Amino acid sequence: MEMVPSEETQFVPKEIHNAAEEPRVLCIIQDTTSAKTVNERLTLNLPASTTLSKLYEDVAHKAGYIKGTFDLAWGNVLDMAPLEHNSEMSLSESGFDSGGKRNFLQLTDRDGEQPQIASDESGAADSSGLEDSSQERFIGPLPRDGSACGSGDYSSPSYSYSSILSKSDTGYVGLVNQAMTCYLNSLLQTLYMTPEFRNALYNWEFEDSEEDPVTSIPYQLQRLFVLLQTSKKRAIETTDVTRSFGWDSSEAWQQHDVQELCRVMFDALEQKWKQTEQADLINQLYQGKLKDYVRCLECGYESWRIDTYLDIPLVIRPFGASQAYGSVEEALQAFIQPETLDGPNQYFCERCKKKCDARKGLRFLHFPYLLTLQLKRFDFDYTTMHRIKLNDRMTFPEELDMSPFIDVEDEKSPQTESCTDSGAENEGSCHSDQMSNDFSTDDCVDEGICLDSTSSTERAFKPKSLLTFELFSVMVHSGSAAGGHYYACIKSFSDGQWYSFNDQHVSKITQDDIRKTYGGSSGSRGYYSSAFASSTNAYMLIYRLKDPSRNSKFLAVEDFPNHIKSLVQKEKESEEQEKRQREIERNTCKIKLFCVHPVKMMIESKLEVHKDKTLREATEMAYKLMELEGVVPLDCCRLVKYDEFHEYLERSYEGEEDTTMGILLGGVKSSYMFDLLLETRRPEQVFQPYKPGEVMVKVHVVDLKSETIAPPISVRAYLNQSITEFKQLIDQATGLPAETMRVVLERCYNDLRLLYVPNKTLKAEGFFRSNKVFVESSELTDHQVPFTDSLLWKLLDRHGNTIRLLVLLPEQSPGTLAIRPLCQKGGEDSDGAFEGSQGNRKSVEAILEESTEKLKNLSLQQQQQGSSTSDSQKSSDTSDFEHIESPTQDADSNSSLCVAADNRELENRIRATPGGSGGASSDNENQFACEERSDSEVNNDRSTSSVDSDILSSSHSSDTLCNADSGPIQLANGLDSHSITSSRRSKAHEGKKETWDTAEEDSGTDSEYDDNGKSKTEFKYLYFRAEPYSQDDASWETQKCLVVYVDKRITLAAFKQNLEPYVGVPSTQFKVFRVYANNQEFESVRLNETLSSFSDDNKITIRLGRALKKGEYRVKVYQLLVNEPEPCKFLLDTVFAKGMTVRQSKEELLPQLKEQCRLDLSIDRVRLRKKTWKNPGTVFLDYHVYEEDISISSNWEVFLEVLNEPEKMKSMSQLAVLTRRWSPSTMKLGPFQEVILESSSVEELKEKLSEISGIPLENLEFAKGRGTFPCDISVLEIHQDLDWNPKVSTLNVWPLYICDDGAVVFYRDSTEETLELSEDERNELMKKESSRLLKTGYRVSYSPRKEKALKIYLDGGPVKDPGQD
Repeated sequence: MEMVPSEETQFVPKEIHNAAEEPRVLCIIQDTTSAKTVNERLTLNLPASTTLSKLYEDVAHKAGYIKGTFDLAWGNVLDMAPLEHNSEMSLSESGFDSGGKRNFLQLTDRDGEQPQIASDESGAADSSGLEDSSQERFIGPLPRDGSACGSGDYSSPSYSYSSILSKSDTGYVGLVNQAMTCYLNSLLQTLYMTPEFRNALYNWEFEDSEEDPVTSIPYQLQRLFVLLQTSKKRAIETTDVTRSFGWDSSEAWQQHDVQELCRVMFDALEQKWKQTEQADLINQLYQGKLKDYVRCLECGYESWRIDTYLDIPLVIRPFGASQAYGSVEEALQAFIQPETLDGPNQYFCERCKKKCDARKGLRFLHFPYLLTLQLKRFDFDYTTMHRIKLNDRMTFPEELDMSPFIDVEDEKSPQTESCTDSGAENEGSCHSDQMSNDFSTDDCVDEGICLDSTSSTERAFKPKSLLTFELFSVMVHSGSAAGGHYYACIKSFSDGQWYSFNDQHVSKITQDDIRKTYGGSSGSRGYYSSAFASSTNAYMLIYRLKDPSRNSKFLAVEDFPNHIKSLVQKEKESEEQEKRQREIERNTCKIKLFCVHPVKMMIESKLEVHKDKTLREATEMAYKLMELEGVVPLDCCRLVKYDEFHEYLERSYEGEEDTTMGILLGGVKSSYMFDLLLETRRPEQVFQPYKPGEVMVKVHVVDLKSETIAPPISVRAYLNQSITEFKQLIDQATGLPAETMRVVLERCYNDLRLLYVPNKTLKAEGFFRSNKVFVESSELTDHQVPFTDSLLWKLLDRHGNTIRLLVLLPEQSPGTLAIRPLCQKGGEDSDGAFEGSQGNRKSVEAILEESTEKLKNLSLQQQQQGSSTSDSQKSSDTSDFEHIESPTQDADSNSSLCVAADNRELENRIRATPGGSGGASSDNENQFACEERSDSEVNNDRSTSSVDSDILSSSHSSDTLCNADSGPIQLANGLDSHSITSSRRSKAHEGKKETWDTAEEDSGTDSEYDDNGKSKTEFKYLYFRAEPYSQDDASWETQKCLVVYVDKRITLAAFKQNLEPYVGVPSTQFKVFRVYANNQEFESVRLNETLSSFSDDNKITIRLGRALKKGEYRVKVYQLLVNEPEPCKFLLDTVFAKGMTVRQSKEELLPQLKEQCRLDLSIDRVRLRKKTWKNPGTVFLDYHVYEEDISISSNWEVFLEVLNEPEKMKSMSQLAVLTRRWSPSTMKLGPFQEVILESSSVEELKEKLSEISGIPLENLEFAKGRGTFPCDISVLEIHQDLDWNPKVSTLNVWPLYICDDGAVVFYRDSTEETLELSEDERNELMKKESSRLLKTGYRVSYSPRKEKALKIYLDGGPVKDPGQD
């Protein structure tokens, strides 16, 4: 587009301003600073001249806040940039809409801190009805006048659980949830609120020389705790902590179990704290001891071991029980309740030397200082085979007396010195339901020690009165076993107040809120009660031992160690720097910038400029950003307001070079409704001023005599101008006389409107910001005919519908063309024809030369006729509807007919070339003849086997056929004039996703063509012109290419007819492929559809091959090789016809297989069967008829299977099943064997399997394969993962659903033992299986756990195996 017009002075009418009242701005403000106010709206109706500073004052007064303690930002865009507090810009200058339009704003925290409430003296609000005590607990703004909520809503003496208080009220800072890291936030807040842990962490000092601070977990926790204690923000990020765990951003989207995180993080801290004072901190605070024992009931002999634990897992509901435990105390009692080993579970007593009844259980020996209880709410339902969450009610006391659970006998009994702490290596945990399994697995177990022979060494135990624990943290889970949300309820040891730490929100809560986390419902505790109970309940409880001698207080800031004080100062400076950076960001305007670069054409970038920078400075920045230095002088550039969507220059900024960008752009916003354009000019030109309120019009001058359309001239006008005034404006710009001027507006694509009412305004005619008009002023009689019949309309119509296509012609080898019927293209003698295997097609250049000669002769004949202008016009109109007969398609037809047809074809094809006459007439009796079309003419595979094969074929959906009343008007300089509109049209198509159509069966389509391939309807001639193309595309270098200018309303049939002279064969002997991105090709086959789905510079490939006839289907044939690594192999393309039997199709197929694939097959040893993706399906029997017994359609594919013996399938009632034997003793799968069943009986299947394998019927087990054929599965998984021996009697029911041929069934001998593998052998086999299955596309997964495991990496991150997925 031409951005700089000539220096001619253009006529621009003066803009008329009507005096009116000052407009008002309606502002609707949402207060997002607290939960109480988020649903409230403040409404202000202010004069448009109100400044932003005054707006802040009015909002502060209305909301009851102190000015300067909150921000206002636009509410309808993301990444909101706050409005300036002290700006004197008016609302209208700041981008506010007036005239009753609503402007949505959001009232937000400033610098992460909540707004400060205005006091009584400020007069911001009336709070006289509030008491002092309630004023301290105030949440959000004071009550508004007329508010539906009374003051009691804010000053209620009891705190609401959902009351979200700011840090200034609670004194605590929240944690930002990265995505699904609520479980992490809950644990971090609990550790932070534990005085002993926080103080110990502060006493640890980080050494820069020893470790990278980024990967140091203790250091990042220390930084986080410092920020939680000293930051002024409402919430802080945890990304630095998770980065020290070695996690990437994907971990933020993985939700894990908070108890699992606690265990893993404690392990990581112990590893990091080795060789430091904190090395044993976790054990000192959280580790307890218990005894796992087995006592013989006959002799009293007891074997036992000592285990350590970090938390106690408490069962909610015992296995198989219908009721849950009602309290923590009840669950603790059940935890230590011994079980009796009797019957088959008897214990072998070392003393008695026989199996005896025994008692097995656990005894607590020592409780930790910080006692952690995990309520095991997640369980597995063996009925549904799914994980479930138990929401049963379980109460827990605020003070828990653990003395009833300490072992009295062990307190009094002396301990043997040989008893060791075997649990030190057990990850600090015990599980009551796994103790029996773990009992004999520890190397350090001291078994067989008789209590009667213990030494006299005494251990000191705490009195029971000192075993009272107080609750201070409840980690709550809300949701189901599939996912949910964690938050923590924590009691502060400073003031005894309970708080809810829910990610970034911290609020005060009460004991009633704690009791709500018990779970359950008010009804009885039945088996299904948890399904109807609340899903929000306690999951982890942390108690602290009440011991004044050990209970610590939090370190005050002034008591911090020196290294923590330095860290506080460092974080404070970092926060200040971040605040300054945010301030800069808030004052930076970010706007889209465009530039018509003299070398790079239109380029786009983003201009980031401070609001206080002047327009001159911004222009310099844009000049450098667009890399114009050395290309265009700086004084030849300027910034103008631009609308990219409409390509509209809104205004220029003359005389405002020293105005700041903040004022020019209407303030700092996250997005603007307009863009900027860096406009350039040549040194001898001057910039044209663009005034606000003008519309831009691109004026194209049309010359009917030469039938050309000139490049656009930019003219600016006003919407309130009349058509007469607009014509005078165009007269000034183009020199065309306004009296005889015709103006045509293109309102939208292909919508032409003649502007003939003199007094009508441009707005009434449909003008908008950016417009395109065509003007013509001549003395021709074309003015007198109706517009839609005029030459002007036809020229513009063709101009708007002509597209430019690149057509790649096929390489024609002598062997290929020898067998095809061809037409002579020369017309002089038989030398131009193709003769046998030596035939060669004439070059495109030669055809064009001959075409030009014919055109000259045709023009001379017309001149000799001396026809008048009116006669020429009539002749031109007649030629618009001229019909042309295609060349005959029979190989032995008279060649003169071919020549005549080709000559007529060429004459019509090149009438639009330079020098041709638009009024040429030819034989009206001629008509297009189109190839026959079948219901389905498309295939869908990327394989090519011969010249008749396609890469892929699919027809292309197109728009409805438009009015084809366009005449063959010559458009000289076609490429240049076409590019005027093609650039915009191409740009519009760039954003569109190409759609591939399918040649679905279209009822009635076939009736348009008779059995001889002749069209039953007549075609109107539409513009077509071809010329040689000198391609730059390397992939098209070896073949001839055409540039075709064609009316896209032409049908595919007519398009192929026009291409016949260039391809050298009849249209029935070649196929048209559309080339998409990445050079994917899809066949266009629907002859009655137009090219309207094509756009400029689309590529088309022509391939030789017979087009389908009526009732024919192109079919892809694949060979099924059931025991090969790649069971699906493409063979060839063939054609099946409606009414053909399967045997007939095999008879036609076998010679093709022998010729093209060198497969010499017997017709009785091959079968055809259905192909669904890669799965073999129904076996087709010889007597089946296509479209009667077998549904055949477009995109059809079929399997060909070679048989080792004659076909056994004789009836559709039979079932062909592919079976495969699994041998656990060798860890191998046998080859596929087909089994033919007479019915769907499971018993018959097992009998057949027993017959071919020799496995006794009672020992035979089978399972259906999963996934697509060949149902690959790892030999390490097949024995357990498949559903072996399903309890069904027929195959066509759940879980088998074997209803069609081709199902895969594995079978095995149940008495066969599984091969025992060593660890090395298993790992080696795992690698082999992984490699084998990855090649087949099978997803290998050996972990029984579906979700991603939680890991903390001590070396900074996981080591990724490049060979793994």
